[in-house]
Amino acid sequence: MFATVHSATLLGVDGHAVTVEVHVSKGLPGFTVVGSPDTVCREARDRVRAALLSSGLEWPLRRITVNLAPSGLRKGGSGLDLAIAIAVLVASEKVPGLPINDLAFVGELGLDGSVRAVPGTLSMIDAVTQPAVVVGHAAAKEAELVGRHTVRSVATLGELVAALWGDEPWPERPPADAAGETAEPADLADVRGQPVARQAIEVAAAGGHHLLLYGPPGGGKTMLATRLVGLLPELDRAEALEATRIHSAAGAPLPPGGLVRRPPLRAPHHGASKVAVIGGGSSWMAPGEISLAHGGVLFLDEMAEFPVDVLEALRTPLEEGVVRVARANFRVSYPARFLLVGAMNPCPCGAARGPGHCRCTPTSLARYGRRLSGPLLDRFDLRVNISPPEPRDLLGGEPGESTAAVRERVERARHRAWQRQRCVNGQLTSRALNQLAPLHADCHELLEGHLASGRLSARGLRRIRCVALTIADLLGVEPPLRPDLLALAMQLRNEPAFLYERMAV
Repeated sequence: MFATVHSATLLGVDGHAVTVEVHVSKGLPGFTVVGSPDTVCREARDRVRAALLSSGLEWPLRRITVNLAPSGLRKGGSGLDLAIAIAVLVASEKVPGLPINDLAFVGELGLDGSVRAVPGTLSMIDAVTQPAVVVGHAAAKEAELVGRHTVRSVATLGELVAALWGDEPWPERPPADAAGETAEPADLADVRGQPVARQAIEVAAAGGHHLLLYGPPGGGKTMLATRLVGLLPELDRAEALEATRIHSAAGAPLPPGGLVRRPPLRAPHHGASKVAVIGGGSSWMAPGEISLAHGGVLFLDEMAEFPVDVLEALRTPLEEGVVRVARANFRVSYPARFLLVGAMNPCPCGAARGPGHCRCTPTSLARYGRRLSGPLLDRFDLRVNISPPEPRDLLGGEPGESTAAVRERVERARHRAWQRQRCVNGQLTSRALNQLAPLHADCHELLEGHLASGRLSARGLRRIRCVALTIADLLGVEPPLRPDLLALAMQLRNEPAFLYERMAV
C-alpha cells in the first residue's frame, strides 16, 4: 500500500516543496526514512508512532518505508512530522486518500498527538503549490501571511483525522491572545546636547549610511545608537515579508500581528561567536545576527572588543547585502542588508579622565588599534567623535528634537531618493552617482588633495558623495553637489587617528 502527501522543508531561509511517499508492506515491523533526512527528521519515527497511539489510532505492525522526495535535497527539522503521520494513515487505509490531494501539511507532532508550530513556517508555506495547507493553531497567523492558500489549523492529530473523514468540521481557530503592540523606541529628545552626533544619526537614517561613534565612556554613544532605529520608516510589505521569513527561520518571536513591520534592532554581545553573528552551523543552519537585523540596525557596542575574525566577516555583507555560508554538502544564502552602527572607546580603559591620563600599556594599545582594519573602517560612511556633553546641557538644557520630528525629515529625504533611483543613497554605485548627482566644478580642487595624500580612497570618495547627496536631500537641494555639501560630508567622516597612532606603538 502506497501514499503520497505534500509538505515542505526549510534550507536557510528558503522553503522547498517535499513529497512524502510512504510504502507499507508485509515483512518484519520496521520504520525507515530515506531521502537525505537529518537527525531530527529521522527521529520522526518515534514522534509519529507515539502521536498516533496517543490519538487512539492504530500503528501498523508492518514494514514502513518513508521517502522524502526529491532525495538529493537535504531535509531538516521536525516540520515533516504531520505529513509523515498522514501518509502512514493513508497507506494503511486509516484515512481516506482523496481529501488530501489538494492539501499540504506542515507541523511538528508532540507525543500526546498535539500539532505544533515549527521555525520557518512562512517560507515553507510559500514553497507549496497546493491550494490549502494544514498547520497547528500557533502557526495559522504566520501561514496566512503568504496570502495564496486556504489555511486550516488543528490542535491535535485526532481533530485532523476526524475532519479528513468528514465526521467533524474543520476546527475553529482559538481567539488570538490580547497582546499589546511592540513598545515604541526610545525618543531622541532624551539626548541632551551632541548636535553633530544628532545630525550624523539623522544622515545615517536618511541615506542608509554605516556609522561609527567613538569617544570616552559616558558620552552617549549607546543612547544615540539605540535611538537611530526609531528614525527609520516602517518596512514596506516586501521588506516586511523578507524580515519575517528570517525571524521565523531563526525561531525568533514574531510581533502580535505576525508581520515584522518595524525595522529590527539587534545588539549582540561582544562575546558572540562568528556563527552567531554571521549565521550558519553544522547540523542545523540558522540565520545570524546580521540577517536578523535585515531592514534595520545592527548595533555593535564595544566594537573593538569583538573578535577580529567576526569583524572582518562583516566586510562582504556590508557591500553585497547578503551572506553566503558554504558547507561540504550544501550552501545557503541569507539576506543581510542592514545599517551598521559601531560604538567604541579610544582605548581599553576609555581614557575617562581626559587626554594624557590613559592607563593602558603600549602592548594593549597596539592590540586594540589593530582590531579595526583599514578596509573595514573604510566602509563606515560616518565617523563621529563623541565628547562628554556639557554640564549645562545635562542640568538644564533644552531637550532636542523628538524622534517624530526628525523622522518626518528622514522620510521626506528617503522619498526623494526613492523617486530618483529606487534605493537609498548609501547603495548607489559610482556610475549611478555620475548620472544622478554629478559634482560641481568647484568640488574637484577640494577632493584632489585628499585623494593625492591617500587620506581618501576610491571607495571613500564614493561614500562621501553618497553622504553629500543625502545631506542635499535633507535640505531639499537638487544636484549637482556643491562644495559645501561635500565639506560637511567630509567633516562627518572624521578619521579616528588614535587607532592608527596606536597601531604603530
